[in-house]
Amino acid sequence: MKWLDKISLTTLVIIALLLGLAPFMPEPHVWEKLKMLAAGTLSKPIDIFDLFMHGTPWVLLFLKLIRMGTTKNS
Repeated sequence: MKWLDKISLTTLVIIALLLGLAPFMPEPHVWEKLKMLAAGTLSKPIDIFDLFMHGTPWVLLFLKLIRMGTTKNS
């Protein structure tokens, strides 16, 4: 995962906040899609793609934080 080490934490935070939460009104897409997933109504391909696109920055940020925590301890 050296490619993840090359991406700065600041960049990932900005991407997660901007792309991960867009559009901001009436509610963030990722939150809407997660609610659909929990309710079992996430079935359209466009909704699944939306969840993937808006959720990916958050997953990368989470992985980066875990990686930073584990490499700092070893």
